[in-house]
Amino acid sequence: MIEAKGVYLVYGNGTEALKDVNLKIEKGDIVYITGPSGSGKTSLLKLFMGIEYPTKGELKVLDLPIIKEEENNIRKLRRLIGPVFQEFKLIKGRTALENVMLGLRFLNLPHRKIKEESIMALEKVGLGHKRDSLVEHLSFGETQRVAIARAVVRKPAIILADEPTGNLDIDNALNIMKLLTSFRDEDTAVIITTHATHLLEDRVEGKFIKVNNGVIAVESRGEA
Repeated sequence: MIEAKGVYLVYGNGTEALKDVNLKIEKGDIVYITGPSGSGKTSLLKLFMGIEYPTKGELKVLDLPIIKEEENNIRKLRRLIGPVFQEFKLIKGRTALENVMLGLRFLNLPHRKIKEESIMALEKVGLGHKRDSLVEHLSFGETQRVAIARAVVRKPAIILADEPTGNLDIDNALNIMKLLTSFRDEDTAVIITTHATHLLEDRVEGKFIKVNNGVIAVESRGEA
C-alpha cells in the first residue's frame, strides 16, 4: 500500500526534512506517526499525498511511484486518500452536510447518492442531528468530526489525519483516535500523526513510526 526505500526530502531552502526513510504500510494497518513538532511528521504525510516528491529514494503509494512524471496520476490517487488536516479546510457559510458532500464532488455520483452517503457519514461520527447547521456555529470538536466525515465519506483506501488531537483534552482526544481507527478495515489503512504520545501509552495497538529530526524508527505494539 505504501512503501518507502531510502527516501530523503530536502526543501528548497536546504532544510533536510526526512532522511533515509524505509517503511512499509499494509492494507488494514493502523499507524501512529509520533514525534515533537517540527520533527518531520507532516512532511511524511505530504509525501504520502504526493504534495511533495522525494528528493532521493523510492516511494510508492497504492503501487504508484510518487515522482514528478506521474503528476497527473497522483491527482487521481488523491481521490483514494481521505485527509484530515489541522486546519480542517471547511467552507464557512455552508452546512455540515454541504461540507461533507464536497468530499464526493469528483466521483460523478448522482446528487441523491451524494446526499445519502454524506448523511450516513455524519451519522457515523455522531453528528446526524447537526447536518443542517452552519459549520461556523459548531464547536471545535464538532467541526473536527465534520472534517473526519468528509474524509471518510468516499471510503478511501488510506485515511491520513494530521495532529487530530490538537487543542483537545485527553478524553476528547482519545475519542477522536478511536473514531478514526474505527474506519479501518481489511482494505483501509489509517495513519495518524501526533506529538501527544502520552495519549497513546498502553491505550492503543498498532504500528508506531517515531520521527526525530527527520529520522524514523518503526516499531509494533501487538495486533491493531
